[in-house]
Amino acid sequence: MQAKPEDETTDLIVVGAGAAGLWCAARAAELGRGVLLLEKTPRTGTKVLASGGTRCNLTTTLGPEEAGRLFGPRGERFLKSSLRALGPREVRERFHALGVPTSEAPLEKVFPVSGRARDVRDALLAWAVAAGARIRTNAPVRAVERRSGGWCVRLEDGERIEGRSLVLSPGGKSVPRTGTTGDGYAWLSALDLELVPPVPALVPLTSPASWVRDLTGIALQEVEARLLGPDGRLLGRRSRPVVFTHSGVSGPGAMDLSESAARAGADTTLVLDLFPAAEREDLRALLIAASGAAGAPSVGRALARQGLSLPKRLVAAAGRQAGLDPGNPPARVLTRPTRHALVEALKGMHVPIDGTAGFDHAEVTAGGLALSALDPGSMRVRGREELFVIGELLDLQGPIGGLNFQAAFSTAEAAARACARRPVG
Repeated sequence: MQAKPEDETTDLIVVGAGAAGLWCAARAAELGRGVLLLEKTPRTGTKVLASGGTRCNLTTTLGPEEAGRLFGPRGERFLKSSLRALGPREVRERFHALGVPTSEAPLEKVFPVSGRARDVRDALLAWAVAAGARIRTNAPVRAVERRSGGWCVRLEDGERIEGRSLVLSPGGKSVPRTGTTGDGYAWLSALDLELVPPVPALVPLTSPASWVRDLTGIALQEVEARLLGPDGRLLGRRSRPVVFTHSGVSGPGAMDLSESAARAGADTTLVLDLFPAAEREDLRALLIAASGAAGAPSVGRALARQGLSLPKRLVAAAGRQAGLDPGNPPARVLTRPTRHALVEALKGMHVPIDGTAGFDHAEVTAGGLALSALDPGSMRVRGREELFVIGELLDLQGPIGGLNFQAAFSTAEAAARACARRPVG
C-alpha cells in the first residue's frame, strides 16, 4: 500500500508557476514572506516558453496610462493602481537587472534582446529561487479550501498543504498543452465567487468562405478591421495588420477582435477597409481617371499607379464582392454603379466569420473571476481574507503587444506587496 503523503504547513502558497506566479513568488519572498510555489507540470513557465513564437513579447513600450486604456474602461479602472506601482518601464528595468536586456519592436512590442523566451523564464525562476521561494513541480492541485487562520490546498495525490495566505495564478484555458486547462474556475466556483464565462481570445478567426482561403498568405499592414455582430451592430474596431490564412483571418487586427467574435457566436462579419488613409471620393476619382488612361489599365494596376497597391488575388476578391466578373477588369468597363460598388468593397470588404480557432490556438483567455470580486490595489478577493487572484484567471484581457504579460506582472506585484504588508508571526 502506498504511504499517504505527509501534510505540510507554510506561510504563503502560490498556485501556478507561470509569468504571474513566478513574479509573485519572487517578489513576496524578496519582501520577507515564506513562499511555496506549486506547479502542476514538470517545469515552470511552460506558457512563457511558448509565447511570442518562443521570443516572448514580455511588455509594451507604452506608458502605464496608455497601456491601461487598451484594456477597455473596466480593465483600465481596475489596473490603474497596479500599473502605477509596476508599469512597463519598471518591468524592463527588472529584467535588465536580472540579466535580460530588452529591445523594442514595431507595434509597441518589447522582446528580450536574445530573442529567446527561455531567458525570460529562466530569469524569473532564478529570481524566485534566489529570493528564497521553494518550488514544487508535478504538484497538481485538486481543490482549495478555507481553514481557520488560513487556506488549505489539496493536491491530486491527497497531500494537504496549509498556508496563512494563498495566491491563485493557474492561468486560464488557452494553450492547454502547456498545462493551462482551466483548473482554477472550479476552485473559484466552489468558493461561490462570480465567474465570467471564459472564451478564447487573441486567437485567429475562422471563415466558411472558400474565397477567403484563396487569399491564404496575403498580409496587409495598413488596414482597419471592424467586427459586426449578426444584427449589424459594431462589436469592435482595430487598425492593425491582418493576415489571410487557410482557415480564415489572423494577425493582430483580427485576433484583437476575437473575444467579441467568440462571445457573439457564429455569423459575425469582419469588415476590412483596405485603404483606411484614402477617402471614397478619392478612389472614385482615381478610377474615373483610369477609365480614359492609355493602355486600358486594370483596376489593380490603376490603384498601384497611385501608390495603392494590392495583391492581384485581393483586388479580384474585392471586385467579385462588387459584382464584377472578372474581379480585376479594365477600369474603362466600370459603370457608375459598378464603380460605386467597387469603392465600397475596397473600403469595406465583408469577410464572413463563423468562430475562432479555439483555446488550442488562443494566446489568452477572456473571462474568469469578475473584477468586482477583488480589491484592485491588492488583488485580494473581497470577503475572503488572505486569498488573492492574479494573472489570466482574472476577467482581464488586453490586445496583442505584451499587454497581457504586463497585466500578469502588475497584478502579481500588487498581490506580493499586499502579502508583504501582512505581519508575519
